[in-house]
Order: sequence, then C-alpha cells, then structure tokens
Amino acid sequence: MLDNLRNKKKEWEESSTPKERRERFFTTSSTEIDRLYTPLDIDHFDYAKDLSFPGQYPFVRGIHPTMYRGRLWTMRLFSGFGTAEETNQRYKYLLAHGNTGLSVAFDFPTLYGYDSDHAFAQGEVGRCGVAISSLEDMETLFNGIPLNQVTTSMTINGPAAVVWALYLVCAQNQGASLGEISGTIQNDILKEYIAQKTFIFPPEPSMKLIIDTFEFGSQKVPYWNTISISGYHIREAGSTAIQELAFTLADGREYVREAVKRGLNVDDFAPRLSFFFNCHNDFFEEIAKFRAARRIWAKIMKEEFGAKDRSCWLRFHTQTAGCSLSAQQPENNIVRTTIQALAAVLGGTQSLHTNSMDEALALPSEKAATIALRTQQIIAHESGVVNTIDPLGGSYFVEYMTDYMEEEVLKYFDRIETLGGVLPAIKKGFFQQEIARAAYEYQKQIDEKKRTVVGVNDFTSEEELAIPLLKVDPELEKKQVRRLQKLKKERNASKVEKVLRDVEKAAENGQENMMPYFMEAVKNHATLGEVCQVLREVYGEYEEPAIY
Repeated sequence: MLDNLRNKKKEWEESSTPKERRERFFTTSSTEIDRLYTPLDIDHFDYAKDLSFPGQYPFVRGIHPTMYRGRLWTMRLFSGFGTAEETNQRYKYLLAHGNTGLSVAFDFPTLYGYDSDHAFAQGEVGRCGVAISSLEDMETLFNGIPLNQVTTSMTINGPAAVVWALYLVCAQNQGASLGEISGTIQNDILKEYIAQKTFIFPPEPSMKLIIDTFEFGSQKVPYWNTISISGYHIREAGSTAIQELAFTLADGREYVREAVKRGLNVDDFAPRLSFFFNCHNDFFEEIAKFRAARRIWAKIMKEEFGAKDRSCWLRFHTQTAGCSLSAQQPENNIVRTTIQALAAVLGGTQSLHTNSMDEALALPSEKAATIALRTQQIIAHESGVVNTIDPLGGSYFVEYMTDYMEEEVLKYFDRIETLGGVLPAIKKGFFQQEIARAAYEYQKQIDEKKRTVVGVNDFTSEEELAIPLLKVDPELEKKQVRRLQKLKKERNASKVEKVLRDVEKAAENGQENMMPYFMEAVKNHATLGEVCQVLREVYGEYEEPAIY
C-alpha cells in the first residue's frame, strides 16, 4: 500500500510544477513545512501505541475520556491592578459575566517579595498587577468571594510559599477548610532563572521551598496544584515552540526528581502538578505542541519514576501569546487571540486565559476583558469544536508535527543532561543563550520582512485606531502605603517579632517544612516583605552570573 502511494506521490510531484508564493514555508518557530503530508510521513506510526484513546496512556488525545463533552475548560482571565479593592471589583465583574475561575496578577514589588512601602516599590505599586503585602490585603482581594466555591490561580514564584500561606489563612478566616479549597500557585522558580527573572533566593533554598509546598499540599491541601510549571514566560522571552516545550518539561522532571530525593512518594504529589503553556500564532504547530507535551510527560512519569494513573497526566493552563500582540491596529489582536484560543482548545487545554486587545498598550479595560472572555464563550458554545474529542487526531500533518516535536524535545533533553542537568545548564547560560538566539532570529525576520506581522511591517495604516485605555491612578499607591503603615502600627509588635524569629530559626535549621511557620507568621500579621526579608538574611539573594 505504501509503495503504491509512494509511486503516486512521485508521479504527482513530477507532473505538477505549481508556482508557489515563496521558495520555502516555515512555522512561527522556523520549522520548515512541506507542501503536502501523507501516510508516508507517519509510516512508522502505531495508532495503538502512539495515539490510543482519550483518557488512556500516553494521553496524546486528552487526559479525560470525555474531554469537553463532559466539562468545558475553565475560563480564567488573568487580572490584577491597583489595590486589592479595585481588583476585587474586577473579579466580581468577570464572575458576573461568565468567568469560571480567578487568576491573580501581582505587581512587581509583590513578585519580588517587597512590601508596598519599601523604597524599591516606589512608583511600581499596583502598576502591572495587584499590590498584596498583608493578610488584610488578601482578605480585601477576595471579599465577598467564597474561596471554597471558586478556584484561584496565582502567578507568583519567588515568594510563592508565603503568598500561598496568605491565601490559605484567608480561606480559613472565611470558614473554609484546607481540604475543600482548590487552585494553583505558579511556584516555578527554574523558569525565573531561565526567562522571567523575578527570582529572589538562590536555586537550592528556592527548590527546598517548592518541595515544602509539594509535601504540605499533598498532606493538608489535597485539591491544590502546588506548582504550575510554566513555559509561558519562556516563550514570551523569545523561545521557539520546541524550546518552550523542552525547557518546561525538563524543569518539570527536575522538580519531580527533587521531590523523590526528599523522600516523597511520586503518586502522592504528582497528581497535583500542573503546567502553563503559551499559545502562539501558528495554529497547527501549537496544537501539535500540546499533544506532544502529554505524550512526553506521560512517558517521563511512567518510565523514569514508575508513576501510576493520574500521576502521568499533563494538566495545563494556556494563555494566548502576549508577545504576539501589537500596539499598532490593536483591534487586530482580537483575531490573533481567537486563533490562538481555538488552537489551545483543539490541543486539549484544561484552563484558558485570552489576552485582551489592549494589552500591548496597557492593563485590560473592562470592555477589552469582556471581549476576551466572550471569545472563549463563542468557541465553547457556537463553534462546534467541543463536540468531538481531538478532531485533528489522525491528520497526517498534525501527527507528523506531534512526532517531530517529540523528537526535537528529546534531543534537547540529551543536551541538558550532557551539561549536568537543569541547574548546571542554567548556571552555564545554556537556556538563556538558546532563547536569545531564537528571539534574535525571529525579530530579524520581521525587520527584514521575511515574516509578515499585519499592521506592523505590512498592511500598515496612517490612521491608527484609538481605543480607551485603563490607567492606574497614582493615588492608589499612596492609599496602599497608608493602609499598610496603619496595619504595622496597630498590630501586636511583640507577637510579630516572635513569629518572624520562628521563621528564621526554621529556615536556618533547613530540615523543617516552612509552610506551617509561614501560615503562623501571616496569621499574626507579619507582612510578605517581612517574611521574605528574614529568608533573604538566611538564604541570601541570587545574583545572575555574567554569561553573555
């Protein structure tokens, strides 16, 4: 059969001399694409082994046997700005308009573990996310939102364990038990060293804190995802789709190795590992990336760690590509986001954030956020793509791309292992240099007009569309600082001093799980910045080596 097809394909190629628009065609990540794909491109393909069925190992077609026929993905728009009051109002607005989960964007001082009244925070409070310094802030953020009835994702890394403690105590103060709340902390410090750079402590104590959250979560907060291993920021830094996938899964494997080394049973914590991917413009490349991700991760967990059942699932949240958005002709971003969101759904995401059209210019306005949410709702309820599972499964092109991405990821794994693993590779600048090269090549193609970005380097317009933008009132920073200083003045100072001393001793000891100490500290109104300062004094701060 294949020989016959091979002959027919040869005849077709020889008899047709079509004129094509350019000599070579590439994906967004510069992978060359052939004119046509046939069974010859997947002649090694074993449907039973490589494809299987949804809900069955290796889960390439989805982790659930019914996928969206059973339950739609969580519509979780990323949001946060100003003080906790303003963001609380936005959350209630989004929930009223059909958002099915919350996702917290924190400002830079919070991401770096500083209080809003710290000198380093001046001018940045509430600018790119919400300012959270205390338990009072966290309680204001979720005022009127029952935390045992909504899932919350928090994009926080260096101080993730402390912010999680704030959230857990807040939930308890609402009357919820730890056993009934659910959500996610990003908590992925490796990708911070690789891409986003909002790290605080050196790698070793940072990894220790992460494994503390794995252990505490598996024992006390069983429905919480204690990490969201993130390729999103790797892609935003300029990586290719293959690099995003390879580096993210390599980080995930490193976390599992560290947890097993601690003595944790893989099947106790692995079911609560989650992932976070970017979805860029190239429709089929992104779908193949998600399908390959599930298969690679399932094989890692089963073959390397002996994991069972749900421990082999790759559950992931997707955010459409912020780096693909343009400040020029911003309404074009609605179309880009729609294509990306559709690819994420066809790729089998469990949760989705759709970027707003104005995000290349400012924080999302209410109107822009509503359009972004409606984009998901139209895909879910009008497009028909949710009615069958993995509808592109079996496509010669999609299966070829899925296989190709897996093969290329495994090559990166080999290179990383040759360098001694993820941490040595970070210290040698391997990931950073790979991403920098990819980002340079991509931008060079745009600058030379070898790659078209509509409205940016082609199809431009003299008359730019004007859209209303959200602006953060500078008075909000003063309001936040006054509230924080009032809290520090009125709380029990001696109690705060004691709980911070307990945190210091436990950190110096290095053998205890830090989560109970963090919870006790924030319960007694020690602030995020104060707890992180204690940890800075014990662990030190990480300084990235000069590698370029």
